[in-house]
Amino acid sequence: MSLPTTMRHVDLPSFGGPDVMSFTNGPVPQPGAGEILVKVQAAGVNRPDVAQRQGIYPPPKDASPILGLEVAGTVAAVGAGVTDFAVGDQVCGLANGGGYAEFCILPVGQALPFPKGYDAVKAAAVPETFFTVWANLFQMAGLTEGENVLIHGGTSGIGTTAIQLAKAFGATVYTTAGSAEKCEACEKLGATRGINYKSEDFAAVIKEVTGGKGVDVVLDMIGAAYFERNLSCLAKDGCLSIIAFLGGNIAEKVDLRPIMVKRLTVTGSTMRPRTAEEKRAIRDELLAQVWPLLESGSVAPVIHSVLPFDQVVEAHRLMESSSHIGKIVLTLG
Repeated sequence: MSLPTTMRHVDLPSFGGPDVMSFTNGPVPQPGAGEILVKVQAAGVNRPDVAQRQGIYPPPKDASPILGLEVAGTVAAVGAGVTDFAVGDQVCGLANGGGYAEFCILPVGQALPFPKGYDAVKAAAVPETFFTVWANLFQMAGLTEGENVLIHGGTSGIGTTAIQLAKAFGATVYTTAGSAEKCEACEKLGATRGINYKSEDFAAVIKEVTGGKGVDVVLDMIGAAYFERNLSCLAKDGCLSIIAFLGGNIAEKVDLRPIMVKRLTVTGSTMRPRTAEEKRAIRDELLAQVWPLLESGSVAPVIHSVLPFDQVVEAHRLMESSSHIGKIVLTLG
């Protein structure tokens, strides 16, 4: 296909609120060795995009400064050595940056075919949350069949993904959310109990529903504000997996004795700084173990809103309002 030399993309001339974003034209990137160029049809909106816009989550030095970490579309060009995909293939994937644009570079090890039956919007709602949940909940925290897990932020993109995957692999799921409606949505996705953190003490509820034993894993994106209560929720040999700090990153005057007494593990990670090899390994496991679930319909991304590219400011406002249940996706036609 004949490629244009310029493309439209979201510009970030300064850090700040959603209104700092604007549109501009720039050169179409060229895929290097081991990369593919995707003509973007849809792009997911994620919390890391908001953090980058605010100036607190800078892209890696070798990544595009353009916002956007997940895309779906058609392969427009391939770099040297690429044999996994060809021009015209439909792919989705985890970008290192550059997703809010008409064309985006994907490392081939972070690209996947559309799940069978998926369109670009549905495919674009998969990569970021599924990579993150798989790496943190299954690879690092080691959640397995028969265990139980507490997932905070159950109606976020991460939460809706984690609930479904944990349930699909045989775990019992408890989750927190901020309203009765959101708790009900979590339970419809497979949670045994949705806990309204605005009216209930989640630690007390977990103690009650587990008969005082606690859960094997806590997946947390709140951080400091929940740290001590998260430790109290864990059973012996349990694991706290921290993936964000929406409630602060400095925990003061925390009783650390439960970590020793209960032999707890506290872990965490961010996806963006991981190596290409680490991301490829996650991609391969997703393709083998999760793609069949997506294609069978037993697991599916929950999409709250689909907005045209021109409404990126509104998309970020919606993300920051936390009123959504599931993913927010931009369409580029």
